[in-house]
Amino acid sequence: MQKPIFCLSLIAASLCANAQTSEQETQLEDVERIVVSGDFRETVLDQLSASATILGAKRLSSRQPTHIDSVLNSVPNVNFAAGASRGRFVQIRGIGERSQFVEPINPSVSFIVDEFDFSGLAAAGLIFDTQQLEVYRGPQATLFGSGALAGAVKLSSTPVGSEGADYVELRAGNKDSYRVEVATGDDINQDWGYRVALMHNRSDGFVENTVVDSDGTEQKRDDTNNLDETAARISIAGNIDERSTLALTYRWYDIDNGYDAFSLDNNNQTLSDEPGFDTHQTHAVSARSTTSTNGGDFILIATHASHNIGYGYDEDWTYEGFHPFGYTSFDAYFRDVDTQTAEVRFVSSDSAALFDGATAWTLGAFYKTSEEDLLRQYTYASGDFTSVYEPTTKAVYLQTESTLTNSLTLVAGLRVENYGFDYSDNNGLESSHDTTMTGGKVALQYTARNHFYYASISRGYKGAGYNPDERVSDDQRFFDEEYNWNYELGVKGPLLIPELTMRAALFYMDRDDTQVSNFDVQIREDGTPDFIDIIDNADIGTNKGAELELSWLVDANWTMNMSLGYLDATFEDYTLTDGTVIEEQRQAQAPKYTANLFSELSITDDVLWRIDIDFKDSYRFSDGHDVEAPSTTLVNSEIVWFSNDWQTSVWVKNAFDNEYYTRGFGGFSNDPRDEYAFAEPYYQLGNGRQFGVTVKYEF
Repeated sequence: MQKPIFCLSLIAASLCANAQTSEQETQLEDVERIVVSGDFRETVLDQLSASATILGAKRLSSRQPTHIDSVLNSVPNVNFAAGASRGRFVQIRGIGERSQFVEPINPSVSFIVDEFDFSGLAAAGLIFDTQQLEVYRGPQATLFGSGALAGAVKLSSTPVGSEGADYVELRAGNKDSYRVEVATGDDINQDWGYRVALMHNRSDGFVENTVVDSDGTEQKRDDTNNLDETAARISIAGNIDERSTLALTYRWYDIDNGYDAFSLDNNNQTLSDEPGFDTHQTHAVSARSTTSTNGGDFILIATHASHNIGYGYDEDWTYEGFHPFGYTSFDAYFRDVDTQTAEVRFVSSDSAALFDGATAWTLGAFYKTSEEDLLRQYTYASGDFTSVYEPTTKAVYLQTESTLTNSLTLVAGLRVENYGFDYSDNNGLESSHDTTMTGGKVALQYTARNHFYYASISRGYKGAGYNPDERVSDDQRFFDEEYNWNYELGVKGPLLIPELTMRAALFYMDRDDTQVSNFDVQIREDGTPDFIDIIDNADIGTNKGAELELSWLVDANWTMNMSLGYLDATFEDYTLTDGTVIEEQRQAQAPKYTANLFSELSITDDVLWRIDIDFKDSYRFSDGHDVEAPSTTLVNSEIVWFSNDWQTSVWVKNAFDNEYYTRGFGGFSNDPRDEYAFAEPYYQLGNGRQFGVTVKYEF
């Protein structure tokens, strides 16, 4: 497919459109009031000095989502990798992890759900009773610290009380898929309210497993790559007294998915006699109190989360007897993760603003501690591997917003963060690390008539770490922290006509000590390959590009949205584990072009037709090999019928059943049928065509 010419056609068509009705202007005013929840102060998207995308509940529902991987393809310069049952490893502007095996992860993309920091744990990215999804591109150190080197993803739930709708939603589709979601909320009294939501999702998946038993009998299963996910949320919030509010939330996740994804023939027909698993159980509680004073709002936030995570896969991909020499292997990882966070924040009022009311300010401190206990059980290991990883983060931050003139504002943020960890394992390795990192942002904002312009310089950071696999050589054991400077120009507002609004940004990112994923391939005594995933530092990484988002109110019955991302991401001066020196190379998981086209047409007062088209250019799967994902275009569509309190949707995803990949390997053969003679690319396939019906009743 050619580069996304349809996006350019949309721009050309929109520039030729005529002015529309007063009803459109009313709708345009509503579009402008998209409130951002991820900033220190409530602001609207088109007054935010950052490149960000916010998808509201209606836009999310149009893609029939269950997990964030259902919607990330619609966001410019955002990609994700599977490496598990879900595409939970997110990359923004080419930066981010692509898998998690034995190494502890210091994530590059923060993942926040309400008050919870689930960074590195995006299996919990289930979408239910969600008000909006926010994606921030570029370093967000002042707001989120070391987890936001590349940006952040935030899920915000429906508010507590009587404002949110009460509903039951049922979804059924092919592959024995079904989903149930229920949510209700109300006021308990004049001061307190509650919200309860529950979701269960199940599907057999798209993989057919054909195993040959020892007696030569074929056994077929179609649920070895299944989804079985349940989640719940209980929240109460209200007024403690005239000045203070309190919000309490409990979240529960129970994910019991299969993981049987790789085939020797690169199709959805596997031969694994030990299909893998991808499980995740979470109990999490949070408390947030706000006390209003003459000087501003004093905010306290505390969270605790316990995660029990299991991940395992059939490493030989086949059944016993298929490989010569009796080669059969299974690799499994079990993690218990406990995390506590505490944050205190003071947001100034108008009366407390400095310099005669010209400078508003936010001051805060943050503390986070975790303990991750890992158990690895691997066929070719001499015994079980166990480790304890205990990172601790302590930070202070300050952000000011200074009004220089009626149309010019200076935003300055600074975060100083101490990051340290203790590590020990049953091989006798003990290590400690402690470093202090500094990041932040300076942005100049200019408002002229209906347009908002900004220029910003921001610095993000990511902590150091180590490769704890017992087979890693000493010189590959540790890697350094990484820093990312981001230079950005942006504009938001109407494009020639009021009905066409845009958000555009140009950026240049300069990464120091770039952390890259690689793997070391060692040959076992029986001649089979052994893969050791490692992280290492390249010298220089450069990520530059642009993002454009357009919203066009064609007429009172038709709206269109378009997004286009361009990315040129490379790293330099890096030596692979085989000794190859890389002078310059494209970064992994960094497609040059990403695009989305969304159309919503009211056919009648009761019937909507939506079409959603995603485009993603080709990209490398890894920094350590040359296997690429080809360019892909996916088409989703639905017809929605409204009748009183009922809403019925007939939908299809990947309508043309295009083949696409969510992960890939290269440089080895796992196939004895050719005597392991040819190095093959192997792929994890994305879902084929999905179709079904969703019925929602609001009461």
